[in-house]
Amino acid sequence: MKVLMVDVDGVLIHGRPADGLPHFTYLERDLGLRPDLLQQEFFQVHWGAIIIGREALEPTLAGVLAKIAPHLSAAALIDYWFENDSRLDRNLLADLAALRRSGITLFLATNQEHRRAHYLMEQLGLCAHFDDIIYSAALGHSKPSPDFFRMATERAGVMAAEIAFIDDIAANVETARQFGWNAAQWTAGTTLAGALPMFARWA
Repeated sequence: MKVLMVDVDGVLIHGRPADGLPHFTYLERDLGLRPDLLQQEFFQVHWGAIIIGREALEPTLAGVLAKIAPHLSAAALIDYWFENDSRLDRNLLADLAALRRSGITLFLATNQEHRRAHYLMEQLGLCAHFDDIIYSAALGHSKPSPDFFRMATERAGVMAAEIAFIDDIAANVETARQFGWNAAQWTAGTTLAGALPMFARWA
């Protein structure tokens, strides 16, 4: 195995840094915006295009907020969102560091738009832990599309059979397996060695 691809949300990151609760748990209290309204007007309408890079996050969000929360700027909501969705699994990071020292190349393989992808690597510091990030907005395709896995394999520069992958979404794991990756579904409390026994000696 030459490469390990790691999903972000639900694997490496779990909600609010302070308590692990979902990032918008206190959105209405903190910023005066109901999460269900944001879901209905923004995520259900625009997120599919944003996540594959066809719409930009901030101007699209600004247009929605002008209608549903005119007191709130897109920049303020984005900052709140990203900061409250950044609790890292430090145990997994430690296991991944040992794996990387052994010569395995590590990639993030994730459905993200451009702004958060940059935030993850730069502000959250994941560039120090991973060789690169492969993400949906840059590829123009999101998991579980086979095109995501095809393009990610090309970016990795290895054969599909030389790639291992952990993700918490069953559909993503299934498509990865169909594409030839050694994929395992990540669940709460899992360890890297438990999910992918091939890496047990580094745990």
